[in-house]
Parts: sequence; C-alpha cells; structure tokens
Amino acid sequence: MTIEGKDDAPATRRLRLGMVGGGRGAFIGAVHRLAARMDDRYELVAGALSADPDRARASAADAHIAPERSYADFREMAQAEAARPDGIDVVAIVTPNHLHAEPAIAFLSAGIHVICDKPLANTMESANALAAAVASSNRVFGLTHNYTGHPMVRQAREMIAAGELGELRVVQVEYPQDWLATNLEATGHKQADWRTDPARSGAAGCVGDIGTHAFNLAEFVTGLTCDSVAAELSTFVPGRALDDNAHMLLRFQGGARGMLWCSQVATGNENALRLRVHGTKAGLSWEQEQPNILTFTPFGDTPRRISRAGAGASAVANHAARIPAGHPEGYLEAFAQLYRDLAEQITAHIERRAPDPACLLVPGIAEGLRGMRFITAAVESSRADAGWRKI
Repeated sequence: MTIEGKDDAPATRRLRLGMVGGGRGAFIGAVHRLAARMDDRYELVAGALSADPDRARASAADAHIAPERSYADFREMAQAEAARPDGIDVVAIVTPNHLHAEPAIAFLSAGIHVICDKPLANTMESANALAAAVASSNRVFGLTHNYTGHPMVRQAREMIAAGELGELRVVQVEYPQDWLATNLEATGHKQADWRTDPARSGAAGCVGDIGTHAFNLAEFVTGLTCDSVAAELSTFVPGRALDDNAHMLLRFQGGARGMLWCSQVATGNENALRLRVHGTKAGLSWEQEQPNILTFTPFGDTPRRISRAGAGASAVANHAARIPAGHPEGYLEAFAQLYRDLAEQITAHIERRAPDPACLLVPGIAEGLRGMRFITAAVESSRADAGWRKI
C-alpha cells in the first residue's frame, strides 16, 4: 500500500524520524531521541546532526544512522529524504533558536511533517515566515512545550475548563533556575554559550529560554489569553548580553490578573517551574519538581491531593500516564507524551483519517506565535521602563 509516496503504511511500521541538530554535546537532542523511542512509535533513520561534518558523522554513528543517511546540510537532507521511497515521515528540529525556522520551512516544503523545539524562532520575522509555511504545507507541526505533556497539567486544564475553580481571578507562574548564576558562557560551556548570545538566542535570554515555558503553561492550563504584560528584564551577571532574570505583571482577557517570574540566577533553584491558579470556587497548584501531584483546594475546605494515575485522576490524565499509581513519571515521560500524541496525528494524516481527539493537546504553530509575541512584548515593555505592552 502506497501512501503519500511512501512504500508502506504507518500501521505496519514505526514512523521514520529524521533529526536536524542534536549531535554530540547537545543536551536537548538526546532528550528528543529518548522521548521518541519511549512509546516505540518512531525509528531514527536520518539526520543532519551537526554543522561540523566530522561531528555530524560521528554523531550519526552514535545514533546508529546509516552513513548514507547522515547529511552535511539540512537542505540536502530534505530533498534526498523526500525523494526516497523509504524517506522520513517527520523531522525533529533540535537546533539553537536561530536555526529553527529555515530547516522547518525546508522540510515542510518537501512534504515532511515537523516537530520543532521551542521557542519558534529567534525573530518575529522568521516566526511569521514559518507560520506561513505551516499554513500552506498541510503537514503536522508540533512545538515541544514539553510540560503540557504531564498528566496532572492536563488534568488541571480539564478541571478549570469544567468550571471547578469558578471564575478565574489570579494566575501565578514562576520558573527559577540557578545554573547561569556565574559567567558560565565564558568557560566555553556549549549550552550557556548559545543561550546567552543574541545572534543565536534572539532578543531575550532567560525570557526566551524558560519564560516562554511559564507563559505557555499559564495559558494552556487556564484557557485564558494573556492580553498585555508589564515586564522588567534584568541582567545580573556582568558582561552578559541578554537577560537572566525577569519579573512581569500579566493582564488576561476577562479580568484575571497574574505574575510571572523567570530566572536563571536564582541561587538554590534547580528547575522549579510552578503554577498556581485561584478562582472564585477553588484554587490549584502544580510543581514540575513534584509533577505527579496536583493540589486542589475548594474555598473553605481542606486541600485535596490528586495523584497521577491515582483514584482522583481523570481520563485525560490517564491518557498521558504510562505506569501504575505510586511509580513516578517525570520530564522524559512528559516529553514522550508529545511524541506519542504527534505520532497519532501524523499517522492519521498519512492514512487520511481523523486523529484520536485525546491526542490533540500538543502545542503547535499558534502557540509558537503566542510565545514569540510574548517575548517581543516583554522586551519592549522592559525597554519602556516596564510600561504595559499588548501581546
């Protein structure tokens, strides 16, 4: 059976996955590969894993990619894979921010589905160009805001949508880390180097790297649209070119108010993403470092502890869970959930059928554009002495 030029249907095989970036020394590439393999829906068969030819070849060998499918350039890869009867179905873009849009556009233009790391791009112009390519491609595009894959995050979203918190009033989200509390980029640390470089990271540092996760989480869980932001971006480490801390006030459509704090110089914090939402009937809180627990507190009542896969977990949470209650799931499983949901979307597209509705919560191009507009508004607000700016 031939579907879209391929030699067999996804129902009889794993999806064939390619990767751009993610070679030796790249943290996020390994995470994507682990996430893709966890539910056995993908097989990594091709890659342009580094701009350095020697590193690309060595990285491909590490990943058991055949030498003839290790490419020196993503453009060559897109053309060659599109022409193969056993070419890739989907590509993962896991490069620094400035190399998201151009490869994604190349693969979409070649008829290949795309999974892209966040944020969408390093400039609004590139983000808009990518959005146009997605619109004209009729291909699946997923953005890996991985925290949306946690079962308790999805349950929180469902509870709010069902009105269990009542009218929302206050949204508090924070994402503090401390790994950039010193001038780590000056030591040659690869991850610190590109994240603090405006040419590769974009106009924002901490805000683009982790502030976008906090912003996405707030909108994803509450279902609210953040209308405007008043932001103060700070750079505490001497000589650093981009922000490493930000405090923001948020105004949501409908009247809710919020605050967002993101920091990579908050000594004593590892990866402390936390969300609290307060409504007229109840409040809830979730912490990434304890991801299997959602705390729900009805007004005037005692807090209720809802655990992933436990008695209080809903169907939407169970869809995103893999193992029985009491066995912890975390970062990699949440990442894998996006890959599993996208596998269903891509398979359904190839087989020309409707996807399982439970698999449609993965962020896409709309959320990517929201993140880029958030970055733009935050930077402009900070330059205007924290004046309010529309998103």
